[in-house]
Amino acid sequence: MWKQNEWVSIVKIACLGGGPAGLYFAISMKLRDAGHEITVMEQNKADDTFGWGVVLSDETLSNLAQNDPKSAAMIQEHFAYWDDIAVVHDGHHTVSSGHGFCGIGRKKLLLLLQDRARELGVELRFEAKVESAATLAKDYDLVVASDGLNSRTRSEFEDHFKPNVELRKCQFTWLGTRQKFNDAFTFIFEKTAHGWVWAHAYQFDPDTATFIVECSQETYDKWGFAQMSKADSIKACERIFVKYLDGHALMSNANHVRGSAWIKFPRVLCEKWHHQNIVLMGDAAATAHFSIGSGTKLALESAIALADDVTREATLPAAFEKYENERRVEVLKLQSAARNSLEWFEEIERYLDLDPVQFNYSLLTRSQRISHENLRARDPAWLASAEKWFQTQAGAGDHAPLRHPMFAPYRLRDMHLKNRVVVSPMAQYKAVNGDPTDWHLIHYGERAKGGAGLIYTEMTCVSATGRITPGCPGIYSDTQEAAWKRIVDFVQGEAGAKICLQLGHSGAKGSTQVGWNEMDAPLADGNWPLIAASDVAWSARNAKPRAMTREDMDSVKAEFVQATERAARAGFDMIELHAAHGYLISSFITPMQNRRTDAYGRTLENRLRYPLEVFDAMRAAWPKDRPMAVRISANDWTGDRGVTPQEAVQIAAAFRDHGVDICDVSAGQTSIEAQPIYGRMFQTPFSDRIRNEAGMATMAVGNIFEPDHVNSILMAGRADLVCLARPHLANPYWTLHAATQLGDRHETWPAPYLAGRDQAWRLAEKDAQTPEVKV
Repeated sequence: MWKQNEWVSIVKIACLGGGPAGLYFAISMKLRDAGHEITVMEQNKADDTFGWGVVLSDETLSNLAQNDPKSAAMIQEHFAYWDDIAVVHDGHHTVSSGHGFCGIGRKKLLLLLQDRARELGVELRFEAKVESAATLAKDYDLVVASDGLNSRTRSEFEDHFKPNVELRKCQFTWLGTRQKFNDAFTFIFEKTAHGWVWAHAYQFDPDTATFIVECSQETYDKWGFAQMSKADSIKACERIFVKYLDGHALMSNANHVRGSAWIKFPRVLCEKWHHQNIVLMGDAAATAHFSIGSGTKLALESAIALADDVTREATLPAAFEKYENERRVEVLKLQSAARNSLEWFEEIERYLDLDPVQFNYSLLTRSQRISHENLRARDPAWLASAEKWFQTQAGAGDHAPLRHPMFAPYRLRDMHLKNRVVVSPMAQYKAVNGDPTDWHLIHYGERAKGGAGLIYTEMTCVSATGRITPGCPGIYSDTQEAAWKRIVDFVQGEAGAKICLQLGHSGAKGSTQVGWNEMDAPLADGNWPLIAASDVAWSARNAKPRAMTREDMDSVKAEFVQATERAARAGFDMIELHAAHGYLISSFITPMQNRRTDAYGRTLENRLRYPLEVFDAMRAAWPKDRPMAVRISANDWTGDRGVTPQEAVQIAAAFRDHGVDICDVSAGQTSIEAQPIYGRMFQTPFSDRIRNEAGMATMAVGNIFEPDHVNSILMAGRADLVCLARPHLANPYWTLHAATQLGDRHETWPAPYLAGRDQAWRLAEKDAQTPEVKV
């Protein structure tokens, strides 16, 4: 019994909710101490259930077997196993293998867990409605609130648990069918007169399959599902998927639900999971979207963890803290994957025009838990066929060797890239009076020799007063032009890479210290006057810029044109207008900096007016056979007050219509109020959205550091080129080393380095053949 924060022994435990979480926790606690008095209280009947099948992974099965071999064996006897995922889309039926899932009827699972609980001495009370967990907690030492998605306990203590419940965009209905889907977990996408509707179908016993139907809110409204009865709604779904049901009906067992039984998925996450002697578990604490089949997994594994912690810790508060701290990490990981997956389905119409091969790959990797090489381990034949498709689409030729997507060629106008790897712009702060030095020659030369297809310069300024710092390079003098030409000649002549000059003007972020002193901080002395779209200082510490006049606009535009002409004479393969990160051009685009009330402010059309003027002037001065790019901040990370990802699509499309060949999609750095959400590949979704909604080529940037990231992004159609910054600072030969790591023997090394290449290949092959020894 819990007395004054000390465990003596637990006498009485109440589990609210007789779902998998509550039942399995009761079983787990009885296994650890048969003396516990445990009561499971369920408001429904013993054989009621409001779903069809549930999915478990091999990992979860292993955890169950370790915790309770007997119930695990009982459950496994009733599993339907499958290894394949089938995708039916645009008249194509694509199957990939090696995915290792199993399904079981939710009703069967509950009955088996009920039997095991009774066998261990757990008291089961059905049709037992508990009005208050607080009242119950007075009579029990521990109350486990596993009372589901609509948890009364969570609501009762809302001020303490602080739940965040977010209803997602799509509508879905959970149905069943006697049609067989024995061979694979099947996704079916059907285009109807009212929009796309799709199904998630999988077998869970010899006679029955789950059949979840889902669609966008717009499609739901056009079909009028909200006005239909449940029977009529089911009949409509049968008509939509008639050719896949083989005459079988769709069935609902949500008899308690009035109307059509369509709902939106509620994403639940609580700030706290415990209060006094009450603890949340399962869907009461956190939900994971059904598209990755992890809800039951979370429930069962949380039950094991809580039973362990309650048994091992000296006090109940200590047990709760350990349970919450450790499980929250795992729950957040799964919720992150589930969020990625549900967002993919929410935005699915942006992908439905992809080639079936790329669409299938995009679906399989949607959660970011499955990577490129993980797919190879699962189904090497399918992935090889997908890689062959990618190479063919890239123009590699029918007889070209099979290679990873990152080594596919790419063309923009008359610029041909040998691969899809880009060295991102990275400020060096090593220029002298704006002149590039030998540092720049060696810096860019080394990275060009390192195998990347395209090398970017750091932001190069169009005037002395357009520099960010005194250490930033420019291209506004003859000496600067000559210095850049020397670098360009080396990159093109010695390394076989192409090189892009990124052109920009610092705006309000100018006249600051070099990066390794204090970023974005003003100079101690020698500052120069600043101009920007509006007289908005970058921060309280920085000088306030002067709002640009029309004369200023004409002058700066002329500077961009002159820089463009110098770049052409220097021989650059491509130039990019830097319209991101709060610099001068960006200051017109983002409302976080643009406060103008004239024709260059307020509306997006007006805010884009000057950036497009500058771009048009540059494009007119740049050779027609050479491509141009633009870098934008696709999210100001300031909510609706700044540029949003949706608005970024319009920004990119406007530049596309003015002749931009590829959009370099970055984000943020437009306001000190920004609250970015970091993570691996965290900016790639913005590139994905622009590429597939605006229909233009993009480059992905942002915490991309592994070959697997690059290959996954490209193969899924989330970008056309992939930019890596810090990895190239740490390793100028990142691309050649990645090729070695992946077993690619077709990437060209500089001739003087061939002996080093051969040794690297031998060592890589030796490592691949040597089994890992764990100490």
